[in-house]
Amino acid sequence: MENYGYTKTENMQNQQSNVPYRSEKKIPAALLGILVGWLALNKFYLGYTKEGIIQLVLNVITFGAASVIPFIEGILYLFMSDKQFDDTYVYEKKGWL
Repeated sequence: MENYGYTKTENMQNQQSNVPYRSEKKIPAALLGILVGWLALNKFYLGYTKEGIIQLVLNVITFGAASVIPFIEGILYLFMSDKQFDDTYVYEKKGWL
């Protein structure tokens, strides 16, 4: 079978470029923030240990009132594009909103 001037690697690159970008951490981080944000699991899941500890301390000091912060972050995560989420929270390591 002829490949009409395309090599196998070029054909594979063209097929991969048609696949939309998917973030592996976006949905789990968003769900953790919305459902169990008071435990700061979304911060720990993304690798932000210092921010996670700060969030836990804030929740203890404010008797859970600070758990609205990870709830809002979880909603923001859901409305971001996958590429924007990875650029902001995975690669650039932006710890807070």
